[in-house]
Amino acid sequence: MTTLLEFREKVKLFFSRNETFILPIIRFLLAFWVFATVNGRLGYMGKVDNVAIVLIAALACSFLPNGCMLLIAAVFSLLHMYAMSMEVALVGLCVYLVLFLVFYRFSSKDSLVVMLTALLCVIKLPYIMPIAMGLVGTPISAVAIGCGVIIYQLLQTVVSCAPTIATMDEADASGKIRLIIDGLLDNKEMLVMITAFAITVIVVYLLRRMAIDYCWSIAMVSGAMINLVILLIGDLLYDTKMSVLSAILGSLVAILVAKVIEFFRFCVDYSRTEKVQFEDDEYYYYVKAVPKMMVTASTKTVKKINPQRRAGTTAQRGVNTGSVAVRTTPANKKEDYEELF
Repeated sequence: MTTLLEFREKVKLFFSRNETFILPIIRFLLAFWVFATVNGRLGYMGKVDNVAIVLIAALACSFLPNGCMLLIAAVFSLLHMYAMSMEVALVGLCVYLVLFLVFYRFSSKDSLVVMLTALLCVIKLPYIMPIAMGLVGTPISAVAIGCGVIIYQLLQTVVSCAPTIATMDEADASGKIRLIIDGLLDNKEMLVMITAFAITVIVVYLLRRMAIDYCWSIAMVSGAMINLVILLIGDLLYDTKMSVLSAILGSLVAILVAKVIEFFRFCVDYSRTEKVQFEDDEYYYYVKAVPKMMVTASTKTVKKINPQRRAGTTAQRGVNTGSVAVRTTPANKKEDYEELF
């Protein structure tokens, strides 16, 4: 355990010293992943589906606020929708505007949560976000997670309806709009996921704030189980065709990720818990103190000593506990004696 704690301290120290360089690199990689995913899922406009444009946009996002990354990703998706059909782009713009008003009203600082939720939905691991945000966020984070799920389902609806839209007449604008809206509103899987994730965030948040031992571990396990149960109930009621094996494996991965977050954010030693009681003029206080598991990262210091030599003499002087030692040769014994006194 000591080795892991030393590794944690070294990681924190490395990040604090190189934060100026690490954060832009992380933003660049995340932005590149987001834009490449949008182009890969849609890809209807060839001018946007270009590696050079993706690199330039990702490089710009590495120095811009996180909200700009979300805005540019929305613009990329709208351009692809417009290349498919102007009516589809109009529906997408309306959905983005509604999400923008809801998101920036309640959870404007969680733009990364929206993008990560949509990306994890693509790789079939969305179960990580509600547990992680329940541990490090607040119940309001459920709004950002819900927005991410809606964006993913919107893109999925556009992709699934693309063959039908391609066969429709250009004059049938209302039919195209109705097709996208009906596909989005009739998506029971989206409603079940939003409900399950919102309840999971709230449950994990409430449990991890309780004054009980191993509250974070209890919160993450309980959240994973509740999330899985709600998804299974929704699958039985609305036939969402959810893969049970994928949900179980995703929940296990979510618990592992949550344990890593706990190790870096809430690593405490419950064996040394203390209960303290004190009072002032108005109140009695009963405090439960749980110490953090801390260890100082070992450092190695190498000191190199270079001896200084005088040219043309063999005399050496040294100081040891206040005494003076003199080494001479018979030829210069008298000169050294005079110099000493």
